[in-house]
Amino acid sequence: MMRDFDLNLVRTFVLLYETRSVTATAESLHVTQPTISYSLQKLRRRFSDELFRRTGGGLVPTTTARALYEPLHSALSGIETAVSGAWSFSPSTARAAFTLCLSDLGEISLLPRLMAALPSRAPGVRLTVRPLDVEGAADQLGRGEIDAFIASSLISSQRVARIPLFSEGYLGMVAGDHPRLGASVDFEQLAAERHVTVFGPTGHDGPRRALEARGLLDRVVLEVTRFAALPYLVQDGELVAMVPRLVAEMFAAQHRVRLFELPLEVEPAQVSVYTRHPHARSPAQHWLVDFMREVLG
Repeated sequence: MMRDFDLNLVRTFVLLYETRSVTATAESLHVTQPTISYSLQKLRRRFSDELFRRTGGGLVPTTTARALYEPLHSALSGIETAVSGAWSFSPSTARAAFTLCLSDLGEISLLPRLMAALPSRAPGVRLTVRPLDVEGAADQLGRGEIDAFIASSLISSQRVARIPLFSEGYLGMVAGDHPRLGASVDFEQLAAERHVTVFGPTGHDGPRRALEARGLLDRVVLEVTRFAALPYLVQDGELVAMVPRLVAEMFAAQHRVRLFELPLEVEPAQVSVYTRHPHARSPAQHWLVDFMREVLG
């Protein structure tokens, strides 16, 4: 019954579902847009369903398309894995460019580690970094505008693959000469102080949730948009900040701040790299994901 079903139609369907764009799908498959439109017509006839409706924001999958995606995606991934041995990317000799989206924390704490490892492993690789827009990053991946992004927000989208890197806890940070808080801080002391937090869809909302759970949101007197601002705000005053451990230690080495273990439980951040599904990645992108996981994981 399905003996004549073209594997290319499966690949086209899966990419249309993930990118929501005829243009992006055509670019990924290195074919023309009319070719994708023709393939979509064949898919519609095959499944007797519209599958995707055109809107101002892109293609929207129908109920039938949503039901088809998971089994077709799984089947395609299995085939791609079986033949992946034929793919090749030689990092030691290749000349390639990748675009990543990172938060300010990622640029401070993760990007230096990637750049330190690149010269010995892939001297011909160049990186471009763009600001992380958590809400739009999956669409950027689908359109082929970026190769990967790193976030601590949990993004549960069928359109992207999540590769966990590490879990990160938090430390308290105050001025080095804070008049009341020393190397050890108890909960009563912490609750009596004025706090600064970071607001935004970065995923590092554990500190704010911890304060809220203990009725301490009224102790937050300042919200900022970037973690990079915290040491400058803390070192010349009496504010308290809760900062991811890795970058907190970097701040302490470069600024007049002191760190302490928090006397309350803060949920760790789960940092992951997000990229396209394996079947949609180029050999170079497969290498990039493995490289990031090895260096940062």
